[in-house]
Amino acid sequence: MNLDKVVSGFFIIFAMTLNFGFFYGDLVDITLHDKYELFAAIIVNIIATVLKLGDRTQLGSVLLATSLVAVIQLVAAASVWTIASNTVGNIDSSLSSIIVSLSGGALLANIVSVFLYVGDTLKARR
Repeated sequence: MNLDKVVSGFFIIFAMTLNFGFFYGDLVDITLHDKYELFAAIIVNIIATVLKLGDRTQLGSVLLATSLVAVIQLVAAASVWTIASNTVGNIDSSLSSIIVSLSGGALLANIVSVFLYVGDTLKARR
């Protein structure tokens, strides 16, 4: 068993599940989406991205790209939430849909990353 692969796989899948936990719920009701879960999803996605930096294969490049997309979209969602909270005061349904949609894009990038990771694992020979 390769410990590096276990840790990397753990964070790739954990990033996706945290992101799904934030994304799941009504698109326009921000009370169903916890800001701390968004923060945790950002942190775990950043950790997963850092773990992918050492891989010099073509697949490693694609995995890194998907992680960067997820991090950028989650940071954008958190930025919209922070700016809206500090300027508008309350988040209406249009702002809520922007925040949740950005996390949905990040979730899609996480899903692609997990599929690629699982595919690479199944392809590997002993």
